[in-house]
This record gives sequence, structure tokens and C-alpha cells, in this order.
Amino acid sequence: MYHLLLDITTGTIDWSRAQFALTAIYHWLFVPLTLGLAIIMGIMETCYYRTKKTFWKDTARFWQKLFGINFAMGVATGIILEFEFGTNWSNYSWFVGDIFGAPLAIEGIVAFFMESTFVAVMFFGWNKVSRGFHLASTWLTGLGATISAWWILVANSWMQYPVGCEFNPDTMRNEMVSFFDVALSPFAIDKFCHTVTSSWIIGAVFTVAVSCWYLLKKREQQFAVESIKIGASVGLCASILAGATGHSSAYRVAQVQPMKLAAMEALYEGGTNQSLTIVALVNPFQQPDYLSEQEPPLRIAAPYALSFLATNDFHGYVPGVRDLLNGYTKADGTQEPSAKEKIKRGRAAVYSLMSYRNAKKAGSLSGQEENLRSLRENMKNFGYGYVKSEDQLIPFIPVCFWSFRIMVGLGCLFIVFFALVLLITWQDKLKGIGRLWKNRPLSEHKYLHMAAICMVPLAYIASEAGWVVAEMGRQPWAIQDMMPTWAAVSDISSGSVALTFFLFLALFTTMLAVEISIMLREIKKGPEIQ
Repeated sequence: MYHLLLDITTGTIDWSRAQFALTAIYHWLFVPLTLGLAIIMGIMETCYYRTKKTFWKDTARFWQKLFGINFAMGVATGIILEFEFGTNWSNYSWFVGDIFGAPLAIEGIVAFFMESTFVAVMFFGWNKVSRGFHLASTWLTGLGATISAWWILVANSWMQYPVGCEFNPDTMRNEMVSFFDVALSPFAIDKFCHTVTSSWIIGAVFTVAVSCWYLLKKREQQFAVESIKIGASVGLCASILAGATGHSSAYRVAQVQPMKLAAMEALYEGGTNQSLTIVALVNPFQQPDYLSEQEPPLRIAAPYALSFLATNDFHGYVPGVRDLLNGYTKADGTQEPSAKEKIKRGRAAVYSLMSYRNAKKAGSLSGQEENLRSLRENMKNFGYGYVKSEDQLIPFIPVCFWSFRIMVGLGCLFIVFFALVLLITWQDKLKGIGRLWKNRPLSEHKYLHMAAICMVPLAYIASEAGWVVAEMGRQPWAIQDMMPTWAAVSDISSGSVALTFFLFLALFTTMLAVEISIMLREIKKGPEIQ
């Protein structure tokens, strides 16, 4: 692997990253709506099962139809995304394929086949199977999609926090030594909970927005109001859960990816009693001078909040960018090495690996033992051996900083929005609340309906912003501390990657346009309420 890096150009690296980012962004336009609508339609069919009212059956079938359209598009983009690991990231696939491939294989064999089987019963089993079996099929379809997301997120989380593996110098591969450490990583659990609850928000926003459109058009009002009740209830619960799981996820990031947290906060000089930046004047187009600036200009912050977010202690120590570059003392008293020291150790690990393989070819047992011992001592910093300068270890701070604030700010907005919708919806049951709106029913709140429709793109922006923070914040690492992106890419021409980038851009844009067109047609057609 180390000798291939000499021939890989910067253009190949940049185009490969751009192509993967493009595919991932488009794929994530479909996935969260699938996960969100799964719980919405499950609740609606449960209402039908309990009440036996045809109204709920027709309501569930309408949302299931929109679910199906979106589900098909998500499958197509997801398959392409997985193939790119082999085409554009072959060094990565070789280096950790034994570990990374396991959750992806389980996702394809178990979860995807599970949801594919039950989705057929859900769509075509009405009046052919019992109500109970059909209800189970609907919930199992959603459960299959959620389990599928679990294994994908396990694979992604392992890249952020590699556990349960050992490097084999004879095969030049990382090999899994504990499946349960990989599958049940605390990083994976936090990421899964936060990602799924945020997906429920998108499903809820979409449900409320479509229903509000019907109220604006004065159509299917009973259907719209009942859908809004369920959508807003799910949305409010999901928004609160997303906030709680977001705190847990941020705490985990602080433990294993402190540079990501420092970039999210534009924290240049760390310390105890750190405040959480609410907003600051960070130039979105230029990397700040993190080596000399004390803090971003015009900073407004919440006292002690960052220390609590990162350590669960209002007085906890949080390292900044300069601390991480220069080295610092952790809360437990251990010393974190400087970036220069990590690069030195990483190069020693790479050199020991090369020397070990040469000694093995020469049949020198003493040489093998000596270099293997040195490799194991420095393996923790192996990835730093491919880093040329400290600047490469710093993510692009403005993107991380603003993406994090967009995600959190919109998350707070959703809590307020769903709470307001529920207050208006249930105002007749809450004494005194109705006077705030002069006892006007939900169907007459025109501006609320328009705001709900505007929430749809905002929900997607918040979701995508979260992934931008997660992936841009861990740069330059394809695998945290183990493999930088330029060591993971395939040795192919940049021109071929650029060509496929634009082909995929055209393909995915067409698919998105087709999905939106079909969705709008079905929404205009409306539910078939008997």
C-alpha cells in the first residue's frame, strides 16, 4: 500500500472524494424519508387494526404509496454507493475489507431481504392476508429498513472509531478479532439513535406538510387533520429524542475525535469551564488562523455548556486545536502526544512494517521480531505515518462550525414548530389555549400551513448538515488515526473519476426529479377515502 501512494495524484483523491460525497448526499435524500414514513404508516395501520374503520385503512395506504416510491429510489443510490468502495477506494477495501465488509454483508443478506419480503405483502396483501398479518408486515418492513440503517451505521461508526480489530503484517490487512466490539460499539449505538430519530423528524415534517397542503386547498380535511395529529406527535417526540441522542453523540465525539469537536466549535485554545459558542463571525470560505487567534470575533456563548457537552462536567477540560497539535494533559493525568510526535511514531510504524516484510523475505527471524515489536508499539499512530504536515490534520473549520449550528438551530426550530401544531390541534381539549388563536380550528391557520410546507427543505438541510459535520469533521481520516483519505484511494486516473462524477450527477438528479414528479402527482391525486 505504501508504495502505491507515490503514483496517486491529488486530482484522483479530490475527484474520488467528490464522487463519494455526491452519491452519499443524494442517497441520504431518500433514506430518512423511508425511515420516517415507516413509523408514520405503522401507527396509522395500527389505528385501523384497533378501530376497524376503513378511514384508517385508506389513510395508511396513501402514506404507504409515498413510502414505496421513495423506497425504490433509495435502493438504487445505495447500491451504487457500496460499489464505489471497490472502484474508487480499493486501498481502503483491501486494508479493512475483512471488517468493513461484514456489516455490509449482513445488511444485504438479512435486513434488505427482510424489508424486501414484507414490503411485497404490505403493498399487495390487502384483503389477501389477515389484518393482523398485514399489520405485522407493515411494521416489519419499517423494522427491516431500520435494521438496514443499523448495519450501515455500524460500518460508518467503525471508520470513526475503529475497534475489535488487529493489524496482520503478513497480509497487510486489519482483521476482525471481536464481532461484538464492532457491532455494539458505543459510537455506533449513539450514531444509530441520533440518525434514526432525526429521520423520524423528516418523516413527520413531510406528513404534516403534505396534510397542510390539503388544508390550504380545502381538500380531504379529516384525513389531513388526523395525519397532522400523528405526524406532529411523532415529530415532537423525535425532535426531543434527537436532542438527547445528539448530546450523547457529542460526548462520544469529544472522547475519540477531539479535533472534530474543536473544529465544530472553532475552539483554538482549550481549557476548563469552556462555554458553548451559539454564534460567532467565522468566515465560511476561509480557514481561520487557528495558530494565533484566541477565539472567533463577535462570539456569543453559553457559559460552561461546552465542558458539559464534552465531559458531562460543567468544569471539564476540552482541548482546542492548538492543544491537539502541541499535546496536552488529559483529565486522568496521562499525556496526549503532540501531532509531531504522532507523525514521528507513525513513520516509525510504517518503516517497521517495511523492514519486517524485508526481513521475512530474507529469512531473518531476529529482524522480524525486532521490527514486529516496534510496529506494535507504534501501531496506534500508524495512519500518521502518511501525514506530511500538521496542517493536514485540521478539518476545514468553517464548514464544520456552520453545519453544526445549522443542524442544532433547525432542530430547536422543529421542537417549537411541532409543539405549536399540537397546541393548535388539541386547543379544544386544553383550557385557555384556544383563546390565543380565537378558537380558530387548524384548517383555518393559513400561515401555519405555508410554514409547514417550508419546513420540508429545512428538515433535509438539517439532516444533510449533520452528515457534513460527521464526515468533514473527521478529515483527513478515512479511518480515524489509521488511514488518511489519500492512502485509501484507488490508483486510477482522475479523468475517469471526473467523468463518472458528472454521469452520476446527471443520473441522480434525474432520479430525484422523477421521484419528486411522481410524488407530486400522487399527492395531487390524493388519498382514496371511502
